[in-house]
Amino acid sequence: MKIKASVCLGKIDTVILCGGEGKRLRPVVKDRPKPMAFVNGRPFLDILLDYLAGFGLRRFILSVGYKKNFIIDYYAYQNRPYEVIFAEEKKPLGTGGGIKNAELLVKSPNFFAMNGDSFCKVDFNALYNFHLNKKAVASVVVTPGRQDTDYGVIKVDSKRKIIAFNEKDKNPKRFYLNAGMYIFQRKIFNLMPPAGSFSIERDFFPEIVDNKFYAYVTREGFIDIGTPVRYRGAQKFLKKQGESKA
Repeated sequence: MKIKASVCLGKIDTVILCGGEGKRLRPVVKDRPKPMAFVNGRPFLDILLDYLAGFGLRRFILSVGYKKNFIIDYYAYQNRPYEVIFAEEKKPLGTGGGIKNAELLVKSPNFFAMNGDSFCKVDFNALYNFHLNKKAVASVVVTPGRQDTDYGVIKVDSKRKIIAFNEKDKNPKRFYLNAGMYIFQRKIFNLMPPAGSFSIERDFFPEIVDNKFYAYVTREGFIDIGTPVRYRGAQKFLKKQGESKA
């Protein structure tokens, strides 16, 4: 029997990773943290927050580090229909450490987490229901893989349970790529290293494949702004999708 969402998304927290140094993007974006790079006249992070708010999400925890005051000063005093608070890194913590650093601020039993420099047009109501139906500890949004990818691949079984994460395989028959969007049970914090810097993708996810770890598959386009080439591509993609309008 399918479980229907019993809690509106407005009561679910969202952690957004904004602490990276963005070194590869610096040839074209030098003065600000990567999530604040302008995309068709707007900070990328604005576009992401407004998209999420469209699903009713109302409480965002920005995990900030590099040039953190740029982000804090921009969002702290704005009048928005949602709450923005900050988990500040005293030193670089990586994608896993950045999520772990927000632990004391996360109030909801389940919470979304995602990269602040990528975008995938996901239905967050459907993602939330998928996570509940699977009784998952962690669910990851994935897109079909490409043979030319430089990343490790994600393999799933017929029930969408993840059986391998970031496994290197030169000739995989069927695989997926991580879109950088997640939903976790709050108890995921108990499975993480106690403190310090670590990668959620390289250090943590491969260690929990024996747990209730599932893949939410979407065929929607996935983009990120991590390099100058991808940054230019993201501007074209979001303009076409109409997601960059003020």
